[in-house]
Amino acid sequence: MKYRKLSRFFSIVTVIAAVFLASPVMAAEQHIKIGVIGDPQNWDPMDSFRVDWSVIGTSVFEGLVERDLDMNIKPGLATSWEILNQSKTIRFHLRKGVKFHSGHAFKADSVKYTFERILAKDSKSPQKGNYSVIQEVKIINDYTVDFMLKEIDPVMIVKLAGYGGVIVPKGYIEEKGEDYFDTHPAGTGPFAMVSYKRDQTVELVRFDEYWKKPLPKLEKVTFKIIPEATTRVAELQTGNIDIANRIMLSQANLVKDADDLELIRVDSPTVYSVRLDTKSAPTNDIRVREAIALAIDVDMIIETVLQNNGRRINSFQSKLSFGYDESLPLRKYDPTRAKQLLKEAGYDFDQTLTMKTTASDADFKEVSQAIQLYLKQIGIKTKLETVEANVYFSEMIPKGKAGHIFRQGWGGWTLDFDNTAYLLYHKGEHWNPDIDDPRVEELLTLERSTMDPAIRKKAFSQLSQRLFELIPDIPLYQNVELWGTNKQVKGFRAPADSRIRLENVYLED
Repeated sequence: MKYRKLSRFFSIVTVIAAVFLASPVMAAEQHIKIGVIGDPQNWDPMDSFRVDWSVIGTSVFEGLVERDLDMNIKPGLATSWEILNQSKTIRFHLRKGVKFHSGHAFKADSVKYTFERILAKDSKSPQKGNYSVIQEVKIINDYTVDFMLKEIDPVMIVKLAGYGGVIVPKGYIEEKGEDYFDTHPAGTGPFAMVSYKRDQTVELVRFDEYWKKPLPKLEKVTFKIIPEATTRVAELQTGNIDIANRIMLSQANLVKDADDLELIRVDSPTVYSVRLDTKSAPTNDIRVREAIALAIDVDMIIETVLQNNGRRINSFQSKLSFGYDESLPLRKYDPTRAKQLLKEAGYDFDQTLTMKTTASDADFKEVSQAIQLYLKQIGIKTKLETVEANVYFSEMIPKGKAGHIFRQGWGGWTLDFDNTAYLLYHKGEHWNPDIDDPRVEELLTLERSTMDPAIRKKAFSQLSQRLFELIPDIPLYQNVELWGTNKQVKGFRAPADSRIRLENVYLED
């Protein structure tokens, strides 16, 4: 009898031990370090349109709706919504019991305040164009708001899932001031920002009052600003960081072949082009722009420079985007025709065109160098310049100072051509210093005037054709993003839109 009890005891201990050993053992310190490419310099969501902001900001701020890692729209700070008034009113029912990191309660007044700031008459927010159709945010009660639209907007819900639509705390900003908020942000997200050293580090800590209990699993997150791609990989190899984004193609195998690291590939909605100055000579001549387009062998660049980590595109949107028209032809490589067009345009072959890209994008620098060689073959001399990212995006592109030929990347986060097309080609937009075409304006107005997907799709097809004819830019490729992680990192999924979600991430011993 005694033997049976003892035997049974050891059997139970053995089972418990087996279960324990089979279960993941979380590291004692749940502190993850992430190497990222850039510092947006300003953490107020209305002041940025850069993916670099969203990589970090997504952990701090939330919107009324959110998009998950499978690109599905889900309730966020709003529990539900309904479309009223023939699609000109959206009523949101807000989540109760949510707090900002500042301690202020999340209520309707902060929702109204968020969009009034963006849409103020003197606002210079690069986000303004996304939400300009909002006439008023009307408070029904503390937990109900109506978005009154000037006209219907078929992608408004998706835009509200974007990082421009995240909600900021009215009381906190009014108490501290907007300048303070730029470097001491407070949202409702899973992590609160507790330290920011410009161009060095951003430290986040677990927000214990986060409404998605018991998340997040991590106690602390440190983002290290590491613009140099080789340094990011070196830091990953030595264990100084646990996750690195934008692994350079030339270093992918260093991550792939390491026993303790994992290389992750994800198709991204981000697209790349070279944009051309349509106002200044000589690229204001459409024959010169067409010659440049015909001189570039994009397929060869994707195969050799990108090692097939890119998808050829015929318009400046990804194939994931609503509005992408597969029937639009790809412009063929034709250097003979390119030379003929330059001759017809009376091109001055003694001049040198400027060609700019960002200093932090090592892969596109190689793409730019390949383009430079292709242009040299038809007699166009170029001077390639790399520019610090903040200057490039804040000063050069919006003010029309990026030169004759310049890198243009676009996240395409709405997965709808409207966001890209309107902000890049509509006259007067922040990212459009030079394009002004009546037919483009007509088609942009048409696609925004209806909820009918068939009409919108046709308008986008016609818009893509018109842009193909105008050649304001040369669409190159849809990106395939490379990430590197330490194998101790669990629960991480590489995001297609670069917006890291860390709620379910943890470290395992």
